[in-house]
Amino acid sequence: MPPLLQVDNLKIRFKSHDRVTEAVKGISFKMEAGRTLAVVGESGSGKSVTALSLTRLLPSAPVCEISGSALLNGENLFTCSQKSLRKIRGKQIAYIFQEPGTSLNPVFSIGYQIAEAVHLHRPDVKDVHAHVIQALDRVGIRSAEKRYNAYPHEMSGGMQQRVMIAMALACEPQLLIADEPTTALDVTIQKQIMDLLKSLKAHTNMSVLLITHNFGIVKDFADDVLVMYRGEIVEQGTTESILAHPRHFYTRALIQCIPRLGKKQRRLTTIESEMLGNDSVNLKKRS
Repeated sequence: MPPLLQVDNLKIRFKSHDRVTEAVKGISFKMEAGRTLAVVGESGSGKSVTALSLTRLLPSAPVCEISGSALLNGENLFTCSQKSLRKIRGKQIAYIFQEPGTSLNPVFSIGYQIAEAVHLHRPDVKDVHAHVIQALDRVGIRSAEKRYNAYPHEMSGGMQQRVMIAMALACEPQLLIADEPTTALDVTIQKQIMDLLKSLKAHTNMSVLLITHNFGIVKDFADDVLVMYRGEIVEQGTTESILAHPRHFYTRALIQCIPRLGKKQRRLTTIESEMLGNDSVNLKKRS
């Protein structure tokens, strides 16, 4: 059976005046249906632009140039028509972004915003209002009927993120892309959101692409891990194998950042100082 998503030789370049920035430098990976892939790396490693490129949400050329291929169920997302792409966004691939407060429209109620997505991508749903209430209830929002008419500013950050999850899942996507879904939340709410995503995934069997810089939330959530550094994949494999036997210097550095109770944390140093300040060193040589 072919993979749900297969990305080959993806390159992303941004142009600004006379400067060209290579954000992603020819990466390839695949996702099997029903599995969770965590893309891990620090800010600027190319994780989010990779995810946004899949549905062509990045600026168009010449500001941004994308090459390579991304096959979803065998269809190349980079060459399909805008009409086909509009059907894919939300219905087949849905996103949860890291800042729900800026992703939700402040002038519309949360019920209206979820219903809009359902009207657009689920014409088969007859009672949209009931479908939205069910979606809100499924993500743990109490008094869903009352909350339907609430505005984003009336809800906490954790509740806003639950609304974003409800909006994404209301269209029953094949692939859910969660881009740093817990970044702006405190530790307790982070765990609640990750537990919620894990529970929903188990019930829907959808595939999840989790983008994060935190290996601490990967262990109990992801099946596979892909580690990115400066636009390149430096290591990939199953979560169990990478956490038990990280081969790459950068992967080991990320894992060492996980806080551990009862253990004295080793002083963290920058990648450059560990590598004698040579920015041009190819990290793959440290494997």
